[in-house]
Amino acid sequence: MIPNAQDATHSSVDSIPKTDNGSIDWSQVRYILENCKEDMEFFDAWIEKGIISRLSVEWGRDLQSEHERYITGQAFVGCPDIKAFYMRLNDDGKTVAAMDLLVPQVGELMGGRQREERPDFLEKRLDELKLVKDNYWWYLDLRRYGSVPHAGFGLGFERLVQFATGVDNIRDAIPFPRALGSAEF
Repeated sequence: MIPNAQDATHSSVDSIPKTDNGSIDWSQVRYILENCKEDMEFFDAWIEKGIISRLSVEWGRDLQSEHERYITGQAFVGCPDIKAFYMRLNDDGKTVAAMDLLVPQVGELMGGRQREERPDFLEKRLDELKLVKDNYWWYLDLRRYGSVPHAGFGLGFERLVQFATGVDNIRDAIPFPRALGSAEF
């Protein structure tokens, strides 16, 4: 069972199921997703749309906010192989030069990444992801003709406001009004 935020604040880090190498054991969630398909499909259709994809955690798949909040409310050991095609591959061939600052109740507050400057690694990654290289010609050209190793980070302002104020929903931290149909593109 996935705990809610209140459960997470009242539970012990030692009570989290762990694998042999000390990582969080997501097998309970996996068991529910595999053995209670009809129930989960019902929840996905009628109670909380998208819950199945949000709860699905695998090596190499990006974490959802729910996963990040659970991890930051408990403990985290290890690093998942989450990489967009443009992230710099580390020498281990499994991880990338990237980091996320995860905070309780919000999840990712800040992220930093080094961009892949080696065109051959970029092309290999595009092939692995089965992306059409012709659609990324401009990005590959940027790397072929004059790129240097570079990195950066970004802080989510609304997430910072949400974390600092304790607001539950990020929509309440956005400093301008939102209205349906107001986007012009």
